[in-house]
Amino acid sequence: MLPVSQKNYFSMIKHEGYLHTEGDLNLSESRREWNRQHTDAATQQALKADADHFLHQALSTPCLDVIDSAEGIRIKNLAGKSYIDFHGNNVHQLGYHNRFIIERVKEQLDKLAFSPRRYTNIPSITLAERLSALTDHALSRVLFAPGGTSAIAMAMKLARIYTGKFKTIAMYDSFHGASMDSISLGGEYVFQQGLGPLMAGSIHVPPIDTYRGMWFNRDNENGGDLAYADYLEYVIEKEGDVGILVAETIRSTTVHVPSKAYWKRVREICDKHGVLLVFDEIPIGMGRTGSMFAYQHYDIVPDILVLGKGLGAGIVPMAAIVCKDKLNVAAQVSLGHFTHEKSPLGAAAALAAFDYMEANHTLQHVAEAESFMLKRLLEMKERISIIGDVRGKGLLWGVELVKDRSTKEKDTRSADQVLYKCLELGLSLKISDGSVICLYPPLTSTINELEEAMDILSQALLYVVDNE
Repeated sequence: MLPVSQKNYFSMIKHEGYLHTEGDLNLSESRREWNRQHTDAATQQALKADADHFLHQALSTPCLDVIDSAEGIRIKNLAGKSYIDFHGNNVHQLGYHNRFIIERVKEQLDKLAFSPRRYTNIPSITLAERLSALTDHALSRVLFAPGGTSAIAMAMKLARIYTGKFKTIAMYDSFHGASMDSISLGGEYVFQQGLGPLMAGSIHVPPIDTYRGMWFNRDNENGGDLAYADYLEYVIEKEGDVGILVAETIRSTTVHVPSKAYWKRVREICDKHGVLLVFDEIPIGMGRTGSMFAYQHYDIVPDILVLGKGLGAGIVPMAAIVCKDKLNVAAQVSLGHFTHEKSPLGAAAALAAFDYMEANHTLQHVAEAESFMLKRLLEMKERISIIGDVRGKGLLWGVELVKDRSTKEKDTRSADQVLYKCLELGLSLKISDGSVICLYPPLTSTINELEEAMDILSQALLYVVDNE
């Protein structure tokens, strides 16, 4: 039985003619059925207490379940059920309860847990040096923040100061944080609805769709994603005063992977028009795509790289901007001024994460895992008619479900059903854009563990097809 305090969620079920599903308001019939499956008293009591005491909000309310413990690639609920976690908010890159990292953080906790602002500390300095080295010193200036949203705000401030221009460009449907400035920059309506006027000068352009292509260029075989770059330049020229372009190098939600030609062209456009190119790699940095940072696949360098989530190794909230030395021009302004600006604990966690990845050859493993994932997912596509597209890089994958491959019409109903069937079978994942199954395994997942997860996904997909 759904707690009384949660019933009001299901009174808001329509928006623009379709039912909200996982990825926006969690109000589908599949979700209602999922909530009815929580029959043990402890879970019911905890979910009710959560609903009674926390402010209700889209995307995370009502909660799916109550997590009691986590280890490796698995999370376990109060009733003892285990889920393979292919979601993890992209914080679980190196697995849950990674003992190597925890021991390093414990050592730092015993020595220096907090560093007051105005002072520095050795772990923070060492991490700044390490981040610069990982970019081959192309990006040599660093600022830390307690979260990715704050890091995005620092990047926007720095761009205004450096360029003297105030307009921002980002992609429709993009997410760069949930504060008022970052939702203005980002392009997801669910975060903007009901809030009235947002930050002036926020401009949006279409995101790359490598499956369907640019709407006015779908029949042009030579167009590809360069049509998106041409449109971007058109907007920059028409708008004027654009100081910053913020984009995910590879979109973590719908997992569209741009071509090298696209990003090279965008880099040229930004240089031509005096626009700072900012790559938001908060969810996909730290090795998820097979390189330490995703931009390294494209033979270009952004002006600012934004990191977060996995940077704190799933233990300490930690984010950063890493930028070119020429941007060191804001000494008179407090770009961050956060209480936990140079967290020794966060730095210790990040340094331990980098050491762990190096010692365990994590990037090489991700490359091997990419081949396995591609093979398994393409094999599923051959057998399962509702899979329209498979796309990804490293251990970042999207499986788009369609009603008909010829029309490429999104199949949101099947995606919703697949999500909850996977949860029932012990695999936690995310749905984005209504029809894209997002797969974000921990980078520590073994091939056998990946195979176990793919078997569950295949079973769920076939179940949904057979029960249509």
